[in-house]
Amino acid sequence: MPRGDKSKYTDKEKRQEEHIEKGYEDRGVDEKEAERRAWATVNKVHGGGERPGGGGYGKAENHEPMRQGGRKSHGE
Repeated sequence: MPRGDKSKYTDKEKRQEEHIEKGYEDRGVDEKEAERRAWATVNKVHGGGERPGGGGYGKAENHEPMRQGGRKSHGE
């Protein structure tokens, strides 16, 4: 699989990436950087992606990375 290939990601992960990317773009981050940050967040949440038979499949998601931005900006 070539580097950057997103074919192994689940539909849920792809939807989450689109939503996170849109949020970054709404805040003024350029498109390429927003996409990079969004995939980094998805990978952090899912441990590199859910794959049947390995790669953390069946384990709980860690939603803490999705909350970090708010905590940093509001001083908690």
